[in-house]
Amino acid sequence: MKIYETFKNEFIISTDKSKLDVDIIHNYLCNESYWAKNIPVELVKKSIDGSCCFGLYVKENPVLNQTPTAGRQVGFARVISDCATFGYLADVFILDAYRGKGLSKWLMETIMNCPDLQGLRRWLLATKDAHGLYTKFGFLPLDKPERIMGFKPFEAYPQNNS
Repeated sequence: MKIYETFKNEFIISTDKSKLDVDIIHNYLCNESYWAKNIPVELVKKSIDGSCCFGLYVKENPVLNQTPTAGRQVGFARVISDCATFGYLADVFILDAYRGKGLSKWLMETIMNCPDLQGLRRWLLATKDAHGLYTKFGFLPLDKPERIMGFKPFEAYPQNNS
């Protein structure tokens, strides 16, 4: 996949995996998300390796004095896809301090406009509470849910007590 980047105000979204801050991603997924509580960092790294990832960052400006947040990752999403027929949207988040700025909508616009993800026949995602966001991009409840099956060997990642 080619690196895809877009800029808006003081933010940048990039598919360049070398920019991803795995510590921020792991911390959010492991400690703040409802869907990946206690996920080990090794699994986060493996999921990044096998996905098209979108990092959202505070843009750096070499001309101006940098703020402490310049370059900081503040959002993330990944798409598991063959880049031909199917995409599954996962692990979408914006850090709390950056919510309410339209960043999740911009992140979704960027994902849906990514050149490598055009022409997919089917997209899927699972959400507990963000239906309003995703319906703006064409996501609806399954039209034939009886055709979709799942396999869930366990409900949650075990808590690591070490």
